[in-house]
Amino acid sequence: MHELSLCRGLLQQVIRIAEEHESSEIKSIHLKVGPLAGIEIELLKRAFPLVSHGTAAQHAALEITITPVIFFCDQCDKKCEVEKNQLACQQCGNPSTQLLSGDEMTLENIVLEQQESDKKHHVH
Repeated sequence: MHELSLCRGLLQQVIRIAEEHESSEIKSIHLKVGPLAGIEIELLKRAFPLVSHGTAAQHAALEITITPVIFFCDQCDKKCEVEKNQLACQQCGNPSTQLLSGDEMTLENIVLEQQESDKKHHVH
């Protein structure tokens, strides 16, 4: 399962960030995932508890925002948002477009619990 290895990599990254901020607990993890990223969101959500069990992120909420697929058309000189199965310019039908977003998985931010003061700390 591809999503299991993605969760492992994500977990390593957020635990490293938590350690840098001297936090022992990760409250939430916010991701942006594009429809063209090749990631099954439901599988990612199911894999996360398996990978995070026994770590600082074991109780973290995994929040995922789906980003739009956006192309730039050289012919129209415009950006357009399209469905993931419509990979041509919505204005002129030009199939030769440049992908601007929609294929990413980005760690947007995490919320950490501060050890000494029990204050939440947002990391972007």
